[in-house]
Amino acid sequence: MEETPQGTPVGVEDPYAVVERCDFLTDDGRCRAAVDGDAAAAAFVGGERDDGRCPAADPEGGHSWSDCPSFRARQRSRTCRRCGLAERRLAHDDERPLLEEHHLRYPDDKRREHSHEITVYLCRWCHSKVHAGSRIDDDADPDPEALAEAARRRKREQTELGFESAADRYGEDG
Repeated sequence: MEETPQGTPVGVEDPYAVVERCDFLTDDGRCRAAVDGDAAAAAFVGGERDDGRCPAADPEGGHSWSDCPSFRARQRSRTCRRCGLAERRLAHDDERPLLEEHHLRYPDDKRREHSHEITVYLCRWCHSKVHAGSRIDDDADPDPEALAEAARRRKREQTELGFESAADRYGEDG
């Protein structure tokens, strides 16, 4: 299993296996990094094609995400990659978030020419389990403590959304 520079496991054998798509990839398959002037991305894309389409995004292109010098992928959905727990954040609240970012690729990885940023979201309970040796792709249910915390936040959300008239809130004299 892949490890951080400090030696803790990152929870997956191949970090690229959890990637849905590159953050720079447009809907029509072009590389936004190359268009925006990233010389390395332009050389990678332009060296293969003149239409700006990413060769790594083409299933028949013979390239993978790891070949691109400018690759970056951050999970878009705000759910735990391992157990599926959804984030619940309240505005103007300083409580610790339910989800934390988990980085799968580290800059001082000596096996790759390029360091790539691959980030997924894990609930803080799964995050601690992954760093203790569990895998991201394990079939896992949300921790009971995580479910209780999410339910508590949902109840607070519903309370804030409820209507209370000014007369009820401040009394008749208010």
